[in-house]
Amino acid sequence: MKGIITSFLVCILVLTTQSCEDKNTLGPDLPTDNFDRKALLTDMADNVIIPGYIAYINELDKLEESSKIFGDSPTTDALSQLRLDFLEAYIAWQRVSMFEIGKAEEISLRNKTNIFPASVSQIIENIETAKYNLDLPSTIDEQGFPAIEYLIYGTGQSEIDVTLYFLNNQNSVEYLNTLISRLHRLSFEVLNDWQLNYRESFIANDGSSATSSLNKLVNDYLFYYEKFLRAGKIGIPAGIFSGNTLPNKVEGFYSEENSKLLFLEGLKASKAFFHGTSNYTDEVGESIKSYLNYLDQDGNDLSGKIMAQFDVIESKATGLENNFADQIESDNIKMLETYDELQKNVILLKVDMLQALNIKVDFVDADGD
Repeated sequence: MKGIITSFLVCILVLTTQSCEDKNTLGPDLPTDNFDRKALLTDMADNVIIPGYIAYINELDKLEESSKIFGDSPTTDALSQLRLDFLEAYIAWQRVSMFEIGKAEEISLRNKTNIFPASVSQIIENIETAKYNLDLPSTIDEQGFPAIEYLIYGTGQSEIDVTLYFLNNQNSVEYLNTLISRLHRLSFEVLNDWQLNYRESFIANDGSSATSSLNKLVNDYLFYYEKFLRAGKIGIPAGIFSGNTLPNKVEGFYSEENSKLLFLEGLKASKAFFHGTSNYTDEVGESIKSYLNYLDQDGNDLSGKIMAQFDVIESKATGLENNFADQIESDNIKMLETYDELQKNVILLKVDMLQALNIKVDFVDADGD
C-alpha cells in the first residue's frame, strides 16, 4: 500500500513538473524572455503617465481660474486669457489621451474629454433649459474640450461678440464653468487612483498574459494611434471613410487655427511614449523601443524604422495649414498624404511590433486596417 501511495505521489510530481515546463515553453501567461518588464512599467508610470496627469491638472487649474474670472466679469481681455489657458490645457490633454487604462478606462475619460465635433444644437438646448445630465453616455459630444471651444470661440464672430453672448446669457457662464470643473474632477479622480492605488498593481502585473499591464498598455496606445490620431484627427475629416470630405469634423474647428497644433502634440506624445522620453523631465527610460531592441536578434531594427516613420509623418504634417478645415477645402491631397504616412506606421506597429512582442490586438477593428 505504501508503495502504491509513493508511486502515486511521484506521478503527480512528474505531471506537475511537466505541466509547468509546458507552460513556461508554450503558455501565453508567462514572459518568454528576460526583459525587465517591471522596469519598463515603472518608467512609464513614474516618468510619463503620472507626470502627464499632474501637468494636465495644473493647466486645468489655470483654466478653471480664468473661466471664473471671465464669468464674473466678461471682458475681451478676460476672454483672451481664457482662450490661452484653454489651449494650454488642451495641449496637455494630448499627452495623456492615449492612456485609457485603469481608472481612465473605468470612467471613459477620453469620451468625456475630447469627442468632436461638439453637438452645438444640444449644447444650446442645455444652456437654454439648464437641464442636462453629463453622466449619460449620450452626452459625450456635449462636454469636454470641443464643447468649451464652441462656447468661447463659436458663439460669435469676434471676441466682442463672444463676450456679449456671455454677458447676455448667464446660463452659458454656468455651463462653461460646469464643463471645466467636470474635466478637473474626472482627471483628478484618475490621477488620485494612479498615485494611491493603481500604480502599485500596474507595475506588479508585469507578465505577458492578455490582461497584463504591458499588453493592455500597448493595445491602448495602438488604439489611440489608429483610431484617434490617424482616423479621428486626419482620416475622418479628410473623407477616408466616407467618400467625401468632412471639414466640419476637424479637431479645433471653432478656434480655426489649432487643428495642426493639436495633431502635432498628439503625434509627438505618441512618438515620445514609444521612445520612452518623458515630456516633463527629458529622461529616457525603458520603453517599447528598448524592448524591441532587446528582442532584435536579426538586426531588423524595427524600432528604428518606426521612429524614422514618426519623423516622416511629422515632416509631412508640418506642411499642412494650421486650420485643417481650410486645408481640406483648399488642398485635401496633403491631408490624404499625411494619412498615408500615418498608415505606414499602423502596419509597423500593429503587425510587426505586436508580432515581435507576442501581443494580440484586443480591440475590434472595423475599418479594414
